[in-house]
Formats: sequence, structure tokens, C-alpha cells
Amino acid sequence: MQPFTAEVVRVLKEIPEGYVVTYGQVARMAGSPRAARQVVRILHTMSEKHALPWHRVVNVRGEIAVPDDESRELQRMLLKSEDVVFLEDGRVDLSVFEK
Repeated sequence: MQPFTAEVVRVLKEIPEGYVVTYGQVARMAGSPRAARQVVRILHTMSEKHALPWHRVVNVRGEIAVPDDESRELQRMLLKSEDVVFLEDGRVDLSVFEK
């Protein structure tokens, strides 16, 4: 596994239940702030193998960015089960998670 990939996996595993981050935030925490698309690729290819909490990652607008309807609804359901609140327009209010 490449060093950046390993770092992304580590960062993802540390996202606590009920917390949401963006792809860009994960990239920054892993040391490569411009690698949000790499984070997407890593989530897509390694979530199952490494038991990554893929559902806790959204796009910069707080939207679920999974392309298919079934997975999008699953992500929404998983986040709601962790008490993540959605705005009326379906986005996650990311300001709730700012430190």
C-alpha cells in the first residue's frame, strides 16, 4: 500500500461515529490537501476490505455524493442511525462538525 493510501485508511478509521467529514478534509488530514479525488478512489476500492466508515464522508457541500440511488439511501440511513441531522435540502450541516 502506498504511504498516502495507508494514511487515508488510518484517517478514515479514526472518524468517530456520528461525525461527518469531507473528502477534502480527509485528504488534508492525510497530508495531501489537493487529493480529494484520490480519497474517493480509496474509499471506492478499499472500504469493504479495510472496514472503512465510508458513510461518514460527504462532498464539500455536505451532499452525499454516491452515484447510485441504493447506496445513497444506505449512506443516509447509516448517518441517521448515528444521529447525524440533515438540513431540509438533504445536505449535512458541516458547520456542526467544525472544530
